[in-house]
Amino acid sequence: MNRALLAAVLAAALLVGCASTPPNPVAAPPSPSAPPPTATAAANFNDADVMFLQMMLPHHGQAVQIAKLAKDKATRKEIKDLAAAVEATQLAEAETMTGWLRSWGRPTTVDTNPDLHAHHGGMPATSKEVIDALARTSGGKFDRDVVNVLTGHQHGAVEMARNVLRDGSNPQVKELADRIVKSRTAQIQQLLALLGQ
Repeated sequence: MNRALLAAVLAAALLVGCASTPPNPVAAPPSPSAPPPTATAAANFNDADVMFLQMMLPHHGQAVQIAKLAKDKATRKEIKDLAAAVEATQLAEAETMTGWLRSWGRPTTVDTNPDLHAHHGGMPATSKEVIDALARTSGGKFDRDVVNVLTGHQHGAVEMARNVLRDGSNPQVKELADRIVKSRTAQIQQLLALLGQ
């Protein structure tokens, strides 16, 4: 990963405001603070709720891709453990979000025209090229790169969740968004601690 990209990823992660002491990355990754919400959400929702879920589904898919690479290729147990937690949590969340959209009669995919999403904070994503480059990397370089990539990726999830907390109306979507902000911020703290070791 080149220095400019690494600096951009780290700067984005630091914007989350991780001022507290990072948790011990050797400890088991935290499990979600509450069980996943039910597959059917209340029928009161707005466009911001729908857009958030539609944008989060591919974002979660990328996080699962990155986590699977980390489970297979990381040399450090702490990274493998965190990746396993990321994969399990985000697969469960994706199933819930898909269920909500279907129960509302809304598509699970979103128009990829970036102009349509500008007022939602854009469509934060990790490029296919970055994930492909990660797949070609190994050893200690892989460990460093996957931590950097996942840090930036989870920061994007925090930003999208904050947007729907402000603009959404569905209480279950907002509850999920609040959990995403908290859990991804904790993961970013763990990732930043791993970078320092």
